[in-house]
Amino acid sequence: MSDAARVVGDSADVVGLIRQRLAALAPTRLELIDDSARHAGHAGARSGGGHYRLLIVAAAFAGQTRLRRHRLVHAALGELMHDRIHALSVQALSPQEASSAAEPTV
Repeated sequence: MSDAARVVGDSADVVGLIRQRLAALAPTRLELIDDSARHAGHAGARSGGGHYRLLIVAAAFAGQTRLRRHRLVHAALGELMHDRIHALSVQALSPQEASSAAEPTV
């Protein structure tokens, strides 16, 4: 199977794995967009790692710094960050921040 076929075939699997792993943070909102197709030909895309945008709202982020929130997300994703995910843009909010801000989108 070619690398391109493997990436396309694995995309739905990776999205499912990401959602499954992030469930550990008990999100009240989770939006995940696979931008891998926009990065075709990029070195990370050739190696099989996908590009994703994430909006996650969870009580676990209340009182946490932006860096700590990203570390929580990366920890939940585990080894996916080393092989199946090449790039991940993260917007992590507490429920209070999500309700008081303009409608956050990914």
